Amino acid sequence: MEHITLLLAIVIVTALVFDFTNGFHDTANAMATTISTGALKPKTAVAMSAALNLVGAFLSIEVAKTISSGIVTEEGISPEVIFAALVGAILWNLMTWLIGLPSSSSHALMGGLVGATIASVGVSGVNGGTVVTKVLIPAIAAPLVAGIAAFLASRLTYKIGQNADAKATAKGYRAGSIASAGLVSLAHGTNDAQKTMGIITLALVAGGVLSPGSNPPLWVIVSAGSAIALGTYLGGWRIIRTLGKGLTDLQPQQGFAAQTSAASVILASSNLGFSLSTTHSCSGAVMGAGLGRKGGVVRWSTATRMFVAWGLTLPAAALVAAGSEFVAKQGDWGVAAVAAFLIGACVAIWFVSRRQVIDHTNVNDVDGDAEPAGVVTAAIAAVTPPPAGTPAQDIKTTIQAPAPAAGSEPATRPAAV
Repeated sequence: MEHITLLLAIVIVTALVFDFTNGFHDTANAMATTISTGALKPKTAVAMSAALNLVGAFLSIEVAKTISSGIVTEEGISPEVIFAALVGAILWNLMTWLIGLPSSSSHALMGGLVGATIASVGVSGVNGGTVVTKVLIPAIAAPLVAGIAAFLASRLTYKIGQNADAKATAKGYRAGSIASAGLVSLAHGTNDAQKTMGIITLALVAGGVLSPGSNPPLWVIVSAGSAIALGTYLGGWRIIRTLGKGLTDLQPQQGFAAQTSAASVILASSNLGFSLSTTHSCSGAVMGAGLGRKGGVVRWSTATRMFVAWGLTLPAAALVAAGSEFVAKQGDWGVAAVAAFLIGACVAIWFVSRRQVIDHTNVNDVDGDAEPAGVVTAAIAAVTPPPAGTPAQDIKTTIQAPAPAAGSEPATRPAAV
């Protein structure tokens, strides 16, 4: 600790700020479905998630090692590069939080690190094979695997409980949803908190404090776990609203299926050292669970905006980080200018967010009418057998009813199991 310079201290503080934004940006991943289904009160949910994120930060360091010595080469990487990378990641986190879109904090960090490294030492400083195998491929595979698993799990839970008492099963699945949400929070701590640990460790190596290949020191683990836990407790209510109510409407059975599927994917990736996006996993699981209930609807306009944000995350964070690196490497005045820009942008985003406050009191409110079923939802409903005992006339009416106009209520609602 005694060898840490002022610049290195600035980098460490900035990394913890990123960790904090990662916490409130990703609270929705663990608790959106639990809050939207009423299994837990909003403040209770985020408090539980924060505690488990902190615990999860101590369970593994595999992802931290991938970040600190896998994505970019340690040789030639200076603290200014890491500082610029964090600036790009923080600003992307805050922008997507402002508009309430679930995006990947992990990919924002990866994009920032790659962009700043290329601006500093060129393309040779990036380990392209590691980026493809441990970042890009999991980014595509995670939502698909989690979505398919959640879809099948939802169908299975409804099938098993079709003859059971509705109130009794709903109560049981609420309890299961709480347990699975806790598992997601624990998994989030094992995956996302480690990314900040890896970044700080990389900065310490770049600053000559640690030797290349070193594991994160204990104080790094404690500080990173605490920062993400604090951010989680404050709650990213805007994104919780989108993931819990704006993407689809979930019942307790679906919430349990979505959380369990997402947690399984995240924990598996953490064990393998993949820098997985928990946002991609949880969002894919929510959509899969939404389609898993007969008559369930995924709001594809919201999903499309979310997919666009996913695609822009890496390049947007990389461009901001590259510009920040260009200024920061000019010397002390460059670092000061980038720091002032970051602070000013954060303050401006916060003031804009105050125009429409979303917190634990209105997080489950959804503006506007429900979006009608899209092509995928309608196709799945068309090949799904109706519930046992449904009158033939009701089935005919449901199938023949025309799609409602945008913004209107559907003429006939298919019965949900």
